[in-house]
Amino acid sequence: MNKITTLLAKYENGEIDKEAFIKLMHKERHSVLFEYSNYLSHTNIKKIEIQDMQVVMTSRDRGIQIECAPSDHRIAPIETLNFFDYEKDESKMMENLVGDNDYFFDIGANIGWYSLNIGIAKRGVKVFSFEPVPHTYNQLLRNLKFNPCENITPFNFGFSKKSGDFDFYYYPEGSGNASSANLTDRADVERILCKVSTLDEFIQTSNLRIDFIKCDVEGAELFVFQGGLEVIKRNLPIVFSEILRKWSAKFGYNPNEIFKFFSLLGYRTFTVKDNYLVEFYEMDESTVSTNFFFLHAQKHSHLIKRFLREVS
Repeated sequence: MNKITTLLAKYENGEIDKEAFIKLMHKERHSVLFEYSNYLSHTNIKKIEIQDMQVVMTSRDRGIQIECAPSDHRIAPIETLNFFDYEKDESKMMENLVGDNDYFFDIGANIGWYSLNIGIAKRGVKVFSFEPVPHTYNQLLRNLKFNPCENITPFNFGFSKKSGDFDFYYYPEGSGNASSANLTDRADVERILCKVSTLDEFIQTSNLRIDFIKCDVEGAELFVFQGGLEVIKRNLPIVFSEILRKWSAKFGYNPNEIFKFFSLLGYRTFTVKDNYLVEFYEMDESTVSTNFFFLHAQKHSHLIKRFLREVS
């Protein structure tokens, strides 16, 4: 029983009279609606719609509608309410770097935030969204229905360095933290069998190319890239990836192995600051950045020249 129905029950049971019920409902429950109407102007959320058994938030910049699960407090719209926007600098740089007719792979698509932002911003881009966790994948499908995009194709599987069915660990409060390792060590985490392929196998069977990879798989990023070594060498896509020391440790590797992986293929690594690329070399205990762009030194030299901030 939630707080609204609790108050209603008190009124219906005669514990409080009608006047007290009306005042309490407004003060303790309904007034929050007006608080949000004032607060939203500071955020990239333009509208919150409360419907039967459903809350849908609409972004200010793209008009993207996202259904919010009651328990999930880390999805992009909620993060946007908390911190006014969601990975704003990285999102803008990604939009700058994605070509108008690129093939964009969203690996770890979650509920579709990045897929929808790129798909709507650039209608000529072909977006392929990969989400292995069935529950989260179903949320992705619902969000695609809210935002009809003919250029987005969803897939209910993930990527790693080998194919098969593997256990993933999921908990409703943070669907974005679902991973093939139990990152949180929570006792109540749900273990789900999910399908996984490799990028090399998928590209071979689908006859696609890759121009841009966004990869956020909660620690298993190195394995995704290792499973796509041949296609990465062949297509030399731009790569945007989340890389965290604490998550990679769960998989038994140092995050600098990812930087070395791309360096050996002729890539340079960058973070983003004030709409510029800032070159990055090695992660240590003082590193704050968690999101990184990888651009090939030759293939993407024009983009590097355009967006690089020279550090004196």
